[in-house]
Amino acid sequence: MYRYGIVILASIALAGSPVLARDDKPKPKLPIGKDTTVVDGPLDKEGYIDYEAALNERLGKGISPETNANVLIWKALGPRPEGQGMPKEYFRLLGIEEPPAKGDYMLSMGRYIQDYLHQEASDDSPFYEQQSKACHQPWASSELPQFHAWLVLNEKPLAVVVEASKRTGYFNPLTPDRNDRGRESLLAANLPCLGRCREIVAALSARALLKTHEGQYDAAWQDLLAAHRLARLIGRGGTLIEALVCMASDQNVGLADLAYLERANLTAQQIRDRLADLRKLPPLPAVADKVDLGERFVFLDNLQLVRRFGLGALNSISGGKMPKKPDAEEEKALAAIDWEPALRESNKWYDRMVSDLRAPTRSERTRRHDSLRNDLIKLKNDVQKSGLAGFFSQPSGKPNKVVGKAIGEVMISLMMPAAGKVSEAADRTEQAQRNRHLAFALQAFKKDTGKFPAKLDELAPKYLPSVPDDLFSGKPLIYKPDEKGYLLYSVGTNGKDDGGRWYDDDPPGDDPRVRMPLPEWKPKK
Repeated sequence: MYRYGIVILASIALAGSPVLARDDKPKPKLPIGKDTTVVDGPLDKEGYIDYEAALNERLGKGISPETNANVLIWKALGPRPEGQGMPKEYFRLLGIEEPPAKGDYMLSMGRYIQDYLHQEASDDSPFYEQQSKACHQPWASSELPQFHAWLVLNEKPLAVVVEASKRTGYFNPLTPDRNDRGRESLLAANLPCLGRCREIVAALSARALLKTHEGQYDAAWQDLLAAHRLARLIGRGGTLIEALVCMASDQNVGLADLAYLERANLTAQQIRDRLADLRKLPPLPAVADKVDLGERFVFLDNLQLVRRFGLGALNSISGGKMPKKPDAEEEKALAAIDWEPALRESNKWYDRMVSDLRAPTRSERTRRHDSLRNDLIKLKNDVQKSGLAGFFSQPSGKPNKVVGKAIGEVMISLMMPAAGKVSEAADRTEQAQRNRHLAFALQAFKKDTGKFPAKLDELAPKYLPSVPDDLFSGKPLIYKPDEKGYLLYSVGTNGKDDGGRWYDDDPPGDDPRVRMPLPEWKPKK
């Protein structure tokens, strides 16, 4: 199930209907326009916008099966990555046949624990502790035998994923399940590859640190680059959840980057070359783009389903049963509602959120996010007070604008994504990237001079074109060199100097940091 977590306050799983040929011209059930439905088609046989087709057409534009990394990802994972198959429409849109039932597919960590170690795949399994250690520091196969055996078993599918990471496109269609009532909501579309791709990123990061221990520095670096590329390809999907998986995965690879940097015996030129590779990676996903297209279309799809099924659609929040089609009396009431206010007001909220996310500075984005959040809280409180009383009491002969507006407000209060939180995650990921670039530049400086610089400004322009400021404060990053190494950090989302402490420190802090030498890895308690 497509779960939004902190991103979405609720989910709706409803039904749709098949699409007609182009020469059919059904009468639209909603006011078509840029400020209402955003797109003008395609329409299904009942006159509703097929948002699934409209969204997937935009997500897949210019991407062929030969350039789509996702095609090879499915070749590596097989037809049921998490035990559940995908609709036939999914593979049709990818332009491939569904992978055969048997093949050299990636064996999940959970399945390995159960089938090979004969243990329960619980979070406290010793295997996961080995995996965590392998992703944080160079290691020998004899140190972590269970995890090493899992890597060996997955050698062939990992090779396929490395090839996938070299492709230029990524198209992951949203294709909800179908049943006798039509299709479910776009919100219910399955994204089974995301969890497995996080495992693959971990596998590549860990394998890189195994190769680092063995002195295979070039091969190790190629695995790290493949992991970064894979994470960023996933971030090109249409949803915020894909962007979040990208960010989390990229930051995890970044930890392995630093372990590699500390232990690999590289020349100053090799370190500069590695830094150049990092700087040439594809950009991290823009949160505003996900909201403007994917999240907006998911919202409009669900609002349209309320038009199709009535208030029963609201009862489908959080995966409830798909509603039945309305009877004649209910359909008459639905048709009498003026849906234009609901559509226009909803798009205004999305326009505002997109504009906020594209504000040029973090301080401005934060101010706008706070204002938007407060207005959404007020709207939600107003909705709870007023409800939708009088839904079926339409003014005689006139479309009911009041009810249409009220339905739009209910949907907004339920479904607007918490984009401010996702924007913070994006800022943390960007800051972590800046810190890593500086760490490589600092290491190259030391290789050339025998010591770390007294000030970060000494790195420009030889090692970096310029020294980036702290994204969160707008001021220079805090840099504290000493006889053993250095501490480099940002003040983080709370805007306070926590002394370079991060979440896993005691006491914890909120400062994205690089400490050299790296802190010793500690197992979770």
